[in-house]
Amino acid sequence: MRMRPTLSWTPTEGLRPGTADPEPVADALRTGGVLVLSGAGMSTESGIPDYRGEGGSLSRHTPMTYQEFTADAQARRRYWARSHLGWRTFGRARPNAGHRAVAAFGRHGLLSGVITQNVDGLHQAAGSEGVVELHGGLDRVVCLSCGAFSSRRELAQRLEEANAGFEPVAGLNPDGDADLTDEQIGDFSVVPCSECGGIVKPDVVFFGEAVPPRRVERCRELVGEATSLLVLGSSLTVMSGLRFVRQATQSGKPVLIVNRDPTRGDQHAVTRVMLPLGKTLTTLADRLDIPVDGRAPTESG
Repeated sequence: MRMRPTLSWTPTEGLRPGTADPEPVADALRTGGVLVLSGAGMSTESGIPDYRGEGGSLSRHTPMTYQEFTADAQARRRYWARSHLGWRTFGRARPNAGHRAVAAFGRHGLLSGVITQNVDGLHQAAGSEGVVELHGGLDRVVCLSCGAFSSRRELAQRLEEANAGFEPVAGLNPDGDADLTDEQIGDFSVVPCSECGGIVKPDVVFFGEAVPPRRVERCRELVGEATSLLVLGSSLTVMSGLRFVRQATQSGKPVLIVNRDPTRGDQHAVTRVMLPLGKTLTTLADRLDIPVDGRAPTESG
């Protein structure tokens, strides 16, 4: 199934209002078997902006589509110039309190799994295991000709060597690229696959590209095995994530959402907590007496 290039969503009337009470989420975690589905809002506190929230990048930036990337050499030049610059910041991002809380819930056996729509690898960096990267990972690249994979850091080094002095100033976007004008991009040089000379692409699912069927099936299996679905920081605008919310609802499993703004999945949720993710998840950890950093609480006296 292709990831639909849906860039906006207008809330409909009659949706259940949000709440500032996270206790229903705490109850679900106490029961266990919670499957987490996280989106871009999960990483905003790590310095990676959201697409659609307040100040979201869609107000100034349209993400690259698969069709444009594969068909247009100039589009690839724009993408790699922006992505190369963005990687310098994106690659240094570190997990925030929310990522660490999710990892702590997993260590304490409260989660059945983690699916993320993010491409930043921060769940894994925080210690979560078995994370399914629905849209892939920006830390690796793949050749569209020979299928060879390589490290993004290796590619970044090759791009640095091919574009000495490339230092424009720009803002970061959730997909890891930066806002640049055509003038700033100039004659940026794109490097080919080091194995066959083919076109290289980040190992992420672009808008308009199909999510690999086996990955989708694995996510469906995780939803089927879960007791409940907890959505963290996703507007659920694109079908790639919303379909799992619908699957959970059709299976009679409660869906809980933590997101400050309304989401496309609110009609399926038993609750939407409209609080900041990091604070909410650490509050939940405190209520469950779970140390977020993985260490046992220090006894006083």
